Order: sequence, then C-alpha cells, then structure tokens
Amino acid sequence: MALVGIFDSGVGGLSVAREIRTALPAEDLLYVADTAYCPYGDRPDAQVRERALTLGRYLEGAGAKLIVVACNTATGAALEDVRAVVKVPVVGLEPAVKIAARQTRAKRIGVMSTTSTSRSERLARLIRDHAQEVQVVNLPCPGLADLVEEGHLEDGHLDRRLEEITRPLREAGVDQVVLGCTHYAFVAPALARALGPGVELVDSAPAIARRVEHLLREGGLLAASGSGSLRVFTTGSPEKVGPAVERLWGGPVSVDRLEV
Repeated sequence: MALVGIFDSGVGGLSVAREIRTALPAEDLLYVADTAYCPYGDRPDAQVRERALTLGRYLEGAGAKLIVVACNTATGAALEDVRAVVKVPVVGLEPAVKIAARQTRAKRIGVMSTTSTSRSERLARLIRDHAQEVQVVNLPCPGLADLVEEGHLEDGHLDRRLEEITRPLREAGVDQVVLGCTHYAFVAPALARALGPGVELVDSAPAIARRVEHLLREGGLLAASGSGSLRVFTTGSPEKVGPAVERLWGGPVSVDRLEV
C-alpha cells in the first residue's frame, strides 16, 4: 500500500497531517508520534538525528511513497541525513520566516519555537536570508509543546503560561508571529488572545501540504479519488496518547504501539 508517512516527536505534527488531509483527501496517511522521546527540542541533535533516521527507515519499509518530517527540530537536525538513507521524497518543515518578513508592516516579527530550533543554524540561515530588513525576536518556548501533549488547549493554565511566554513579543511590538513548532497551531486561539489584536500567526503547515501535493503529482503518485485512511502509531503509551490524538484530530482514531 502506497501511503504518505509522517512523523513528529509527539502529536504536534497532526497539525501538518490535518492540512495534508484537507489538500489530499484520498491519500492514506501513516503517522508516527515518537512520544517516548518527546519533546525533541530538549534533546541533543545527535539523538534527534538517530530517531529521525530510524523513523524514516521505518516509514519507507511500511510502504511510504513520500515522508514528511513534521517537526522543525528534526528537520533542522536531520533532514539531509534522512534524504540520504531513504529512496522516496522527503519533505521537511521550516519556520515561515520568509512569509512573515514579507507580510510585516511594523518591520518586527517574532519566531516561537523549541529551544533546539531557536538556536539552530537552519533558523539562523532563514533569518539571514529572508529577514535582514526586519527586527526578529527569536523566542524559545520551553515546555509549551509539553502543554499541548498534556491536553492544555483551552484552559487557565495555558493562558497564564502564554501570557508569560509572549511578553517579549508584545514588548517588541511585532505584528507577525511565526509558529516554529507544529504543536503551537493547536493553541492558536489562546496564543492570539495572549498576543493581542493586530498580530498575525504564520504557520508553515499549509505550505507543506502544497509541497506534498506537488511532489506526488509530479511523480505520478497521487491517490485515486476516494476517502483516505489515517493510521497512528506511538512509541509511547497508546492509552495516554490516544485521547490527545482524538481531541486534536477531531474524531475517533485508533492508536497502536510501535516498537522501533
């Protein structure tokens, strides 16, 4: 079975899977949440690279015709390595700095990401290449992805944490904020409230879905019309991950254990 393989350190990459499902409703999706190692953003690059290679090989072996690295941290640490070891196209994720820099009127943008992504050479290059004419507030957000994993999507605890995290962005007067971690899309309404009016959130997931569609079409790999399936595996506990997956996906999803 030819499918689109997607992996992330946890459930955050479902925001990317959701966009792919919208753009390509006939495609079968296989999603791996590497929950046993979540979050990647707090781990050494070498370990993230090892996990990315392991999951890339697994997805190719499971029948993936294309693999999406639905994680900014893993993309920064291992995208080229994954491409080197699998024979199918691999799409990575990058913070949408270029879009934000083009759209800002205040000439001030923010980038919210994990600690690892915030200090990565990939992000530094994006800022050098596309945001030289604007002020960039590069903001690491330790623990925010964990809150999403734990199910804090709309509650007082999340609101208080976001109020604290986003203070440097409000003080700088940014009008564009790049979501540099897939988890953050799921708390976009709460984040928008914390940032206040006049601030636009910029998510790279729609662009990733368009890229997946382009590559599949170019390779003659698009699925025929129909209703595609979603299978989800986790390296953690299905009992713990399952409810989070269903809540984020918006419907019943079977989550199985993966030993890899």
